[in-house]
Amino acid sequence: MKKTWIFWVIAIFITLAAAYYQRITGPTYPIKATVIFNNQEYSFKLLRSHGGESDCEILIPIEENGFEANIVYKKYPSNDEWQRIAFAKGKNGYVALLPNQPPAGKLMYFVEVNQANAKLKIPTDKEAIIRFKGDVPTFVLAPHVFFMFLAMLISNLAAILAFVRHQRFRFYAFLTFFLLLIGGMILGPVVQKYAFGEFWTGIPFGWDLTDNKTLFAFMAWLIAIMLNWKKERPWAIIVAAIVLLLIYSIPHSTMGSELNHATGKITTG
Repeated sequence: MKKTWIFWVIAIFITLAAAYYQRITGPTYPIKATVIFNNQEYSFKLLRSHGGESDCEILIPIEENGFEANIVYKKYPSNDEWQRIAFAKGKNGYVALLPNQPPAGKLMYFVEVNQANAKLKIPTDKEAIIRFKGDVPTFVLAPHVFFMFLAMLISNLAAILAFVRHQRFRFYAFLTFFLLLIGGMILGPVVQKYAFGEFWTGIPFGWDLTDNKTLFAFMAWLIAIMLNWKKERPWAIIVAAIVLLLIYSIPHSTMGSELNHATGKITTG
């Protein structure tokens, strides 16, 4: 009997690499920025996602007095005029609050720093876009994330075992399908409901990429399970796992829900 620990190591490595790639390339990943004040460099983050009913805090951790900056923003997409809010000295640095928006509402913004007789724009090349959402309870979000991550891990393991014709590959394949069912098709819509007010915004009701990629991954695994129900077909498990890996690598929240400020309706895609 072949030892499986090496297969677990490979599966974990692939899963962590895919999760890291998805995180740093997604449209909700904060933009890292720096500002120089009194010859010292300070790092801060331009947030691109905010949940709950509170305003979104942008913090620049400068403790010295005399720093002057504004956060400049407008609704996105819109032709509104830019609005300015001055940073104020707080406990941990200078703080400005982006006003809360309805679920799926977006703001485009940047930081404007007053330096001598010039104004420095951060980021220099583009504006940050932040999307607001409803508050998703931890008791819903945590198991959703756990089941989806575990599904990815077991999927990779099942593919590796199928490739080497290990006798347990079908067990892990069925486990993958169960995890996807719970994490993606049951808990996923609940998370969507809390965040944006709709259980499902994918096909046939919309083009939300997060919902659709979950659906495609689930269908790929459903077909693989059906093909392996009575007879071993390891190639089907490998194909389903590759589909899930490719889909999982698509940045989270790409082509997601977006509030049309003019109509007040949420669009997808």
